[in-house]
Amino acid sequence: MEHHDHMGHGGMDMPSDGAKCSMNMLFTWDTTNLCIVFPQWRVSSTITLIISLLGVILLTAGYEFVREMSRRYETSSAEYVNKLPRKNVDDAEKKQKLVKAVFYAVQVFYSFFIMLLFMTYNGWVMLSVAVGAFVGYLAFGDSSSTKSVACH
Repeated sequence: MEHHDHMGHGGMDMPSDGAKCSMNMLFTWDTTNLCIVFPQWRVSSTITLIISLLGVILLTAGYEFVREMSRRYETSSAEYVNKLPRKNVDDAEKKQKLVKAVFYAVQVFYSFFIMLLFMTYNGWVMLSVAVGAFVGYLAFGDSSSTKSVACH
């Protein structure tokens, strides 16, 4: 019985529909069958690796953007509430707290997503997270750099 590994693919190695994502629990630079967070986000070539790493950089930089927007909202809303007549302050503070809670939830979700990116244990992805944090801080960070990109 003859086994045809490349049947219908002209001799090229192409992953079958059942190809598994590689899940590493140890640090690696290998990108073979690398899936980033979702099975659909698969690195299958040098081009998809580069696009994926740029995507990770943009996603991580976006976290700093969300943090900065949250800080700006807090500053501007505090100034707004301070200018209100005393009788309108309670409603404004309730709205302010709701919006701040939404910003907080987005930041928590975003930080856990970044943690999942890092937990690919792939050196390229990990470096991209660091580069994204650097780019994001340069572009959007107007406050102290001491706060880390912690999970929570």
